[in-house]
Amino acid sequence: MATTNFRPLHDRVVVRRVESEEKTKGGIIIPDTAKEKPQEGEIVAVGSGARDESGKVVALDVKAGDRVLFGKWSGTEVKINGEDLLIMKEADIMGIIG
Repeated sequence: MATTNFRPLHDRVVVRRVESEEKTKGGIIIPDTAKEKPQEGEIVAVGSGARDESGKVVALDVKAGDRVLFGKWSGTEVKINGEDLLIMKEADIMGIIG
């Protein structure tokens, strides 16, 4: 697990996708070409927060280390330090797991 020296701005977060299961419950192995990209990930880094109408910074509800669910087409895929990550706005995150 590589650490990143990248800090997103404002209300953006950096997410590492969590790999999905390679087998179904019945034991059938799913090839990489047939897998859907997982919609679950771990927050790697967060921005400082968005500004409200009065200019005050509003902190984000998520923090580094949180496991989250996000929309299927959320975020922008980037490669940082050789690792595939997603950068998305906090609003694209549907919720925190556990």
